[in-house]
Amino acid sequence: MKNVETFEVFPSVDIVDGVAMTSNSAIRLTRGESTTLRKPLGTPAEVALEWQNAGANWIHVVDLDAASGRGCNSHLIAEVIAAVDINVQVCGGIRNETILSQVLATGCQRVNLGTAALENPIWCAKAIEKYGDKIAIALDVRNTSEGYQLATHGWNVNKGNLWEVLERLDKEGCQRYVVTDVERGGMMSSPNFELLRQVCEKTSAPVVAGGGVSGIDDLSTLAAMSDLGVKGAILGQALHIGKVSLEDALAATQLSQTTQSSRNTLLGR
Repeated sequence: MKNVETFEVFPSVDIVDGVAMTSNSAIRLTRGESTTLRKPLGTPAEVALEWQNAGANWIHVVDLDAASGRGCNSHLIAEVIAAVDINVQVCGGIRNETILSQVLATGCQRVNLGTAALENPIWCAKAIEKYGDKIAIALDVRNTSEGYQLATHGWNVNKGNLWEVLERLDKEGCQRYVVTDVERGGMMSSPNFELLRQVCEKTSAPVVAGGGVSGIDDLSTLAAMSDLGVKGAILGQALHIGKVSLEDALAATQLSQTTQSSRNTLLGR
């Protein structure tokens, strides 16, 4: 059994063109698809406050413009962090020390690095050593004919074998991973549970499930995987369109983890 860290639900704030949008529309817009897909939720700060008021302990903020090289919404991220009293993790386009320092200066609790882990591995290793648990690595994975490959630049470019990169990052001391099957992100087609299991088998670091949650059953399954090392889930599209309420999501994962803990006690684990 891995560490007893509490399972967390991370409601997402996906920023494109200065607006918080549903995960699916945000992802598709950054891939250059029709602007008729725009489905705004409000300003990033407004949406973050909504998740805080619903009981969130963490918020996951994604700058999809920065991730795909379309722009930067750092001022809006700073507004989110100033508006809420809970933990915020930030990702998207953080590829060098200057940008990382600027993001950390906003007061966020954690930064997820993605593309930099492949394109700037020496700096990434230094960042892991310097900032410790303030750094998580986003492993955005695509299943290809060559096996699991990591997708970069807003999921638009395949680059690097998952297992080789994971082994390197573990040796460098990475303390947390956010694992996403990019074919499922924003699609509500359920997380890739098998991928998560395989990653947990190869690392002792906590793993956060990064996308694909379709409903309460998926969240309960993920929370029940806490002993394997799955310690959280990012909740996007299903929350954004009202299929799942954050209150129900938090209650379901707490119940699932409590049930698993009781079962472990009975089994003497």
